[in-house]
Amino acid sequence: MIVEFGHFTLILAFMVALVQTVLPLWGAHKRDARLMAVADPAAVIQFLLIAASFAALTYAFVTSDFSLKLVVANSHTDKPMLYKVAGVWGNHEGSLLLWVLALSGFGACAVWFGGNLPATLKARVLGVQGSIGLAFLAFMLLTSNPFLRLANPPMNGGDLNPLLQDPGLAFHPPFLYLGYVGLSMSFSFAIAALLEGRVDAAWGRWVRPWTLAAWIFLTIGIALGSWWAYYELGWGGFWFWDPVENASFMPWLIAAALLHSAIVVEKRESLKAWTILLAILAFGFSLTGTFIVRSGVITSVHAFANDPARGVFILMILAFFMGGALTLFAFRANVLEARGVFSLISRETALVTNNLLLAVSALVVFVGTIWPLVAELVFARKLSVGAPFFDAAFSPFMVILAIVLPVGAMLPWKRAEIRRTLRPLRGALALAVAAGLLAYALQTGKSTLGPIGAALGAWVVFGALVDLGQRLGRGGLAERMARLARLPRADWGKAMAHSGLGITLFAVAAMNAWSIEDIRVVKLGESFALGPYEVTLQAVNEVEGPNYSSTMADMLISLNGAEVALLHPEKRVYPVQAMPTTEAAIDQGLFRDLYLVIGDPQDAGGYAVRGYIKPFADWIWGGALLMALGGMFSLSDRRFRAAAGARRTVAVAAE
Repeated sequence: MIVEFGHFTLILAFMVALVQTVLPLWGAHKRDARLMAVADPAAVIQFLLIAASFAALTYAFVTSDFSLKLVVANSHTDKPMLYKVAGVWGNHEGSLLLWVLALSGFGACAVWFGGNLPATLKARVLGVQGSIGLAFLAFMLLTSNPFLRLANPPMNGGDLNPLLQDPGLAFHPPFLYLGYVGLSMSFSFAIAALLEGRVDAAWGRWVRPWTLAAWIFLTIGIALGSWWAYYELGWGGFWFWDPVENASFMPWLIAAALLHSAIVVEKRESLKAWTILLAILAFGFSLTGTFIVRSGVITSVHAFANDPARGVFILMILAFFMGGALTLFAFRANVLEARGVFSLISRETALVTNNLLLAVSALVVFVGTIWPLVAELVFARKLSVGAPFFDAAFSPFMVILAIVLPVGAMLPWKRAEIRRTLRPLRGALALAVAAGLLAYALQTGKSTLGPIGAALGAWVVFGALVDLGQRLGRGGLAERMARLARLPRADWGKAMAHSGLGITLFAVAAMNAWSIEDIRVVKLGESFALGPYEVTLQAVNEVEGPNYSSTMADMLISLNGAEVALLHPEKRVYPVQAMPTTEAAIDQGLFRDLYLVIGDPQDAGGYAVRGYIKPFADWIWGGALLMALGGMFSLSDRRFRAAAGARRTVAVAAE
């Protein structure tokens, strides 16, 4: 009964989405207040209906209702409760339901937190948001219904993909979807502004909080996915340039560009056309990621579906929204004329440079991701584009971005004098050079990657601190500390986000440059050297888990005869799917990770063992979380909430 209720509410949500799409948009066109007023209750009702449907599907997974086809394919009675719940979105149909739940949730938030938006703009935003929900609800009901029943239910299920039975993968997809779907709000604001024929400073202020929220969720989601790949897949890396990894990274880059571009619209009413285009492209890349994950055109361990029919449906959705948006963009070009002018040396120019670097880097990732498919379709050749291409083509843009960032962040608006801006940064530059020289002197391999990463990371971090310090003005220590406490949260958020980027850049370079790897066969009782450490394989035991069997090793790590850690790497086998997984054992430290993996037993005796020393590994995710935290600080600043911007605009109009 509950499952039928979930299916019924999903159909009702489709009907409400149709109403939310047609009536508010027509009402805004005719300036009919009654029709526009339909948008608010329709958006909230759609969210409640989809939430009820999602709750019904979750209930089916938690209670192991094997009359539901989706539960049979992705659950099992012996599975821990966390992974029963995660199984709801660990598949194509359930994850799509989570996708539309997030989409309708953002629409409801626009109702709850956008009360002071102009009536026509709000109606159009909710109408466009409803049209996206309508398309994906139709996609779900026609091709991906999560509530299909089985005439003869089995006694048990086929279990969830073992790689997804992990806390990192339980929380990674929801954050990622919130980021993907959050960019739909930027898209809806862009289309609404084009329909209104008005893009101004108030619009720039309204669109920023939604873009920032999506960027925060994407940052957390990407960090969680990278962390999972690091400790779960057992190869010691944190990023493989997998097509699905790239699918989340591209909208993150475009969203970062959109955030900075919207600042120029808000402050100077320039870059209007570029900002609208970025809002369209950001959601376009999100839809492209949905296509990559769900169409089967590109193989990945992260992919949900391999059904070409579903891929065609998603392509139709992508073509409709992107084609329609770009056509409207072309017709409305006359309303996007920039007002503010600025010199070559200015904050505006720095933000344009930032945008170009981020946009071109996203294009590089897109070309590398899609090129194997193009080569196969057009040239009938199977190609593989891997890490060497991305590292060589993508890294230079990030290096230039890191160099420009501290200077650009401190340039005045409209017109600046470069010498005056650089003067306070001399100390940061000296510290950055010193950090690079120190890294070069201490390293053994004499690679330039590590020192360059250390210098760039220090330059970005110290530059952010100098920028923050410049806002304190002059005076005594007590006076400056008082000003520090009164600084707007957006200033703190900017410093934290830029510092997080610098930390991540340094950690990525350090981990790639200074990692130590050792692969060998080790017998019981034998020891081997891993850098300065000694690793001893003490025992290997067979262990039974809740829904798997495990070969677990006891490996002692010592340094100069003193015990450092006792680690327990595992090789698990999930009998339902007969699929093995690798569970790395990691001794985490502030400056290094000791990383051990146990492999298969060898014919000559012993076990295959991989050992790594990963310097500054945790700094990668620490920097990412610092970026997300900086975004949260900025989002909590009252100046950047949509209602605050709307209230100011309404007050000016009233005067």
